[in-house]
Amino acid sequence: MSMKAKLIVQSALFFVLAFTLLFLPAGTLDFWEAWAYLGIIFIPMVVFTIYYYKRDPELVRRRMQYREKVKEQKWIMRVGTIVTVVGTVIPGLDHRLGWTRKLFGRVPLWLEICALVIALAGYLETMWVMDVNRFAARTIQVEEGQKVISTGPYSVVRHPLYAGGVLMWLASAPALGSYVAMPFFLLMIPTFVLRILNEERVLRQGLPGYPEYCERVQYRLVPHVW
Repeated sequence: MSMKAKLIVQSALFFVLAFTLLFLPAGTLDFWEAWAYLGIIFIPMVVFTIYYYKRDPELVRRRMQYREKVKEQKWIMRVGTIVTVVGTVIPGLDHRLGWTRKLFGRVPLWLEICALVIALAGYLETMWVMDVNRFAARTIQVEEGQKVISTGPYSVVRHPLYAGGVLMWLASAPALGSYVAMPFFLLMIPTFVLRILNEERVLRQGLPGYPEYCERVQYRLVPHVW
């Protein structure tokens, strides 16, 4: 199968999975927050993929790889997958059963819209990171010819890709109209932390200049915090 065909299949499966996890628990398609959430994920993703498929197919190829080679990362990603699935299912159940409305009252429209904007900003940040660092693979690895990137977002924190991901996950629960889902989305933060710590160990061992870069840029995820 060609890379183009694999890309189409992967994208279609990802959309079907996300659609199912959001709308099947909700029991209805009348869930505008989920439609908006899917839109802010998939519209930029499609535009980004088409653009880089023509401009830098190697970056797209790296982003299509899901199999981790590092043992510790395999376990971290399994936990992350479970947390992602559960966190995505909860807002749909909440929409159907009204947990948030009964316990706290409906999430205000202004907060839902603000959260959607923040989630979009986090997602767009990850795309900016991949534009700056063309070796930003989905799996943890060091490739031949890979260099340390210290410009753009990498001049602020060492893992801006995860910073964008955290921003998106923190906004996801209110964006989907669910306070109840927030604890499940928050569980992704320790998953990111474990992934970062292990990734740094791999990069320190295999990427020339990375230890020096860590000395120059002190913070991993959030400036002046960690």
